[in-house]
Amino acid sequence: MARIKYFAAALVVIACAGNVPANNANAADTAEKTAPAAPTKDALVTLEKSAYEAWKSKDAKFWDTFLWDKFVGYGSSGKLDKASATKEYTGADCEIKSYALSDEQMKPLGTHAALITYKATVDGTCGGQKVPAKSWVATVYVRDGDQWKGAFHAQDAIIDPKAAVAKPADEKEAPKKDEAKPSAPDASTDAMLAVEKAVWEAWRAHDGKKIEELTARDISFINIFGTYFATKADALKDWTGPGCDVKSVSVTHAVGTMLSPTVGILTFNGAADGTCSGQTLKSVIWGTSIYVKDGNAWKWAFGINVPSRPEGG
Repeated sequence: MARIKYFAAALVVIACAGNVPANNANAADTAEKTAPAAPTKDALVTLEKSAYEAWKSKDAKFWDTFLWDKFVGYGSSGKLDKASATKEYTGADCEIKSYALSDEQMKPLGTHAALITYKATVDGTCGGQKVPAKSWVATVYVRDGDQWKGAFHAQDAIIDPKAAVAKPADEKEAPKKDEAKPSAPDASTDAMLAVEKAVWEAWRAHDGKKIEELTARDISFINIFGTYFATKADALKDWTGPGCDVKSVSVTHAVGTMLSPTVGILTFNGAADGTCSGQTLKSVIWGTSIYVKDGNAWKWAFGINVPSRPEGG
């Protein structure tokens, strides 16, 4: 597959601030309630466009102040941190003629973070290969002092599932040797991972009632084909429908990144043995889920599954 080196990513929809319950009375929650309001959608779209301009103009300096120090995302060869994202998003071997953003939506994540999702249309090449013309993109911003910085970014190219070429059944991609390893034991990460595994198992079993219990009131999802499910009803219909016949699932290499005491990002490798939309599921996906705290429980609020690509592909 063509190498994709640009700051345009897969899509997420997150629970709104109402998913953070008012009865969490500890000091961190009190600080979150009294913090300044989240930015407007227009403000976040403006920030996104500045990132595209930096990619287009190969502005390496831009990313140092734009990206959060604990940035996480997915790029052409897998998981990114701030250093690797800066290198990739600079786009040294990219020639971008034009870009356009549409269907923009914004969801606050408490008062210290916010999600922007949209469809990106790009005309250009990276490494001599055409970049996907249309993708669903998601970026999470986090408050850092008086600035809003990019904390997560990913994208999924929009493709027709029936036209996608299935990989041979015996082709199973292993994690890259430089891929992030699981972090040290952390209570929040462990709790989010437990829910993630339960969500995958409920998806495998087409158990809509269980998924309903594990997820927030307002969710969205982007699958490996760049299909965007904007509402909980749409996601549940897809997850519990007849499109997938899965025998087993696994979630490994999970790493948690906390945006606030009540909002976390979980990145992981996901795998399923079965078929979806007529395609054999035999390769690892690079998964990201956003979680929000609901009382004492973590609830799944957004997810994006990015197809893994061969190293250098």
